[in-house]
Amino acid sequence: MKTKKELIEFIYGSELAPSVEKRVAQLQDQWKALITAPEVPADRLPLSQDDVVMICYGDSVKKPGLTPLQALKEFSDLWLREMVSGIHILPFSPYTSDDGFSVVDYREINPDLGSWDDVEDLGEKFNLMFDLVLNHCSASSPWFKGFLAGEKKYENYFHTVDPSTDLSSVFRPRALPLLTKFERKGDEVHIWTTFSPDQVDLNFSNPDVLLEFLDIFLLYASKGAQIIRLDAIGFLWKEIGTSCMHHPKTHAVVQLYRAVLNEVAPHVILLTETNVPHKENISYFGDGYNEAHMVYQFTLPPLTLDAFVRENASYLTDWASSLPAVNSDHTYFNFMASHDGIGVLPARGYLSDQELDKLISVVKSRGGRVSYKSTPDGEIPYELNINYRDAVNHPDLPVDLKAKQFLAAQSVMLCMAGVPGIYVHSLLGSGNWTKGVEESGINRRINREKLQSDILIRELEQENSLRNLIYRGYKELLKVRRRYKSFDPSSPQTILKLDPEVFALIRTAYDGSGSVLCLQNTSRRRLDMVLDGRNCPVPLPGECSSLTDGSSVIETEEGRWEIILEPYEVCWVAF
Repeated sequence: MKTKKELIEFIYGSELAPSVEKRVAQLQDQWKALITAPEVPADRLPLSQDDVVMICYGDSVKKPGLTPLQALKEFSDLWLREMVSGIHILPFSPYTSDDGFSVVDYREINPDLGSWDDVEDLGEKFNLMFDLVLNHCSASSPWFKGFLAGEKKYENYFHTVDPSTDLSSVFRPRALPLLTKFERKGDEVHIWTTFSPDQVDLNFSNPDVLLEFLDIFLLYASKGAQIIRLDAIGFLWKEIGTSCMHHPKTHAVVQLYRAVLNEVAPHVILLTETNVPHKENISYFGDGYNEAHMVYQFTLPPLTLDAFVRENASYLTDWASSLPAVNSDHTYFNFMASHDGIGVLPARGYLSDQELDKLISVVKSRGGRVSYKSTPDGEIPYELNINYRDAVNHPDLPVDLKAKQFLAAQSVMLCMAGVPGIYVHSLLGSGNWTKGVEESGINRRINREKLQSDILIRELEQENSLRNLIYRGYKELLKVRRRYKSFDPSSPQTILKLDPEVFALIRTAYDGSGSVLCLQNTSRRRLDMVLDGRNCPVPLPGECSSLTDGSSVIETEEGRWEIILEPYEVCWVAF
């Protein structure tokens, strides 16, 4: 594990390193006096099976007379307190585009959402997760305006590139030009803009930029963030002639921020967001102790969707079997849906082109859209834009089976090793918001509906409606999950290969206090199966306790269990 001094020298060279190291130390001292760090275990992540995060925008729930953040707090206090422990507020700063991800001022709360007081009030009953959008900022930010005006402070905050430069090796996440033309002091300049012309990439080869964000990073810790998400971190460091993805200096920046956290705010979890193939994604664990505490499981959503579309969990099972084990210092952030779409790239290598084409066809038939990215060989599908409930649900199913099917898909995430991140529209059983796409022309709006609190509550209270069934079912699963140490983020998992239609695993409590068998039927078939020493490496006792209220039948004897699973059954069994 490199020291901070070694990391700074690697990033900036021996000449600049002493001054950068001194300024890092000054920031640490400044913020350490302002951050209240609770006691955390010395040998374990400050997480447990109680930790479940809801992902939402600051204005996902609205109510007249309240700011959106106040409305979110009121709704969450009444309806979510027994379900989730934390809330991920997607970018909450003033912005100009991309629903918050083109930040104007990182240190302020968007007044349309509320205030820092509202954020801190929300944090009274819920742990908080914040976004640090550090690859780029808004073209209307004071930083970029200062750059265009020729202010010396911002002279090297951004990447100016000669448009004749060969940038063909740079990885492109969008079907848009990499450079955008601006006027600076009467001259034409071309600025690196990875995601859109309104999102100008920041230049971390300038130490002032790294220190600016370290200051913001620690501000967020002081405002109550328990988890800080490094958005689009893989794109951070630019070196022409490379792909500019996952650069060694990007990893060094993450390691430096982690080292600062260890000293100033050891209770804060560092989460990296890298929507890329799996091996690249988990590289942000570093050596297991020196980089991210958590990484997103970007392969999980498309492979789970594929399992329920084809009614065959084989690919999902094979992938889950290949996952490196978690430890007491790092784990996975498991999610199915988010404010973005379902990434296609993480599924490549697990699904064939033909199988991906089939998945895309199904998504389109269920009201979804497809977004594309540029490659040297032309545009390819990058993301499926659809609400996850509508992606999973076969349209011909009755309401009760639709709820069971969707909850079975969500149960995959809930039982796997890691911390579950549940998107607000999944937790509340929402569907496609096609009106948002039609009004904005933005595909991702299909899953970003703003909910009116009074209407939402009426729909949640409507007995046996799809929203009601999903919410109630989720509540029961989460209630069970939070009772057992087997679901602790660091408790190991054993993936079982049973019937192809079943995703199965066993979670064993890290302290040896017990195990839970988790079975999810991805099909409309009633399944009979036998677990014994041939397909289950974990010894099975003669007695067990069913944790879920399904119709499954379990007959046990020492070393052998016979189980009948109903269509889309979720069966969790403690032993």
